Amino acid sequence: MSSELVNADFTQRVVIDTTRLPWIPSPLPGVERRMLDRIGGEVARATSVVRYAPGSVFSAHEHALGEEFLVLEGVFSDESGDFPPGTYVRNPPGSHHSPSSAPGCVIFVKLRQMPNDERQRVVISPQARPWRAGEVTGHTRATLYDAGAGGECVTLERLTGRVSLQPSECMGGEEILVLEGELEDEQGSCAAGTWIRNPDGYRRVLRSTDGCLLWVKRGHLRRSS
Repeated sequence: MSSELVNADFTQRVVIDTTRLPWIPSPLPGVERRMLDRIGGEVARATSVVRYAPGSVFSAHEHALGEEFLVLEGVFSDESGDFPPGTYVRNPPGSHHSPSSAPGCVIFVKLRQMPNDERQRVVISPQARPWRAGEVTGHTRATLYDAGAGGECVTLERLTGRVSLQPSECMGGEEILVLEGELEDEQGSCAAGTWIRNPDGYRRVLRSTDGCLLWVKRGHLRRSS
């Protein structure tokens, strides 16, 4: 697999069981990656699952076009604090930090994908997430970030028991990481660890038989006019 171009056609649907991907070493010892999409070399527009070994440290660096991540396991740290599992962070363009992890951690991270004018840092702990009713009974949603009309929206979504959402076209595209349980759509079942990228305009029906927890990002894959 080339590190320069990975799932770089954003008009195509992609479904990946991330747990089956190999861990690829980064330039720094103890930090490895599973690459989901990527355009570029070490400085790249990228979506990855990143693993820090216990005691590992990543050198100080700047995020020219921002960084967004969700802590999946362990504790991620930088000079601003320690972030346990479930913490969602957006570091805006121009921000910089020195990441590390004393116990080790796994994060889902997106790099160089924010608008230049985004300036607000966002940190949402698991305890601070406001859960609200979703589309149907058994569907709840916690908003992590919402840019407003025409912009992206990031949520955690829970389907409890046997639930089916309304058929929908993914206007602006959709990205899903299955965190717990199993998600179903017209193409089949996706277990925990599955990453899905549905292109702009893709029509789908999401459902669950026994419940699931999802990280979802929408509206960020709009086709250029």
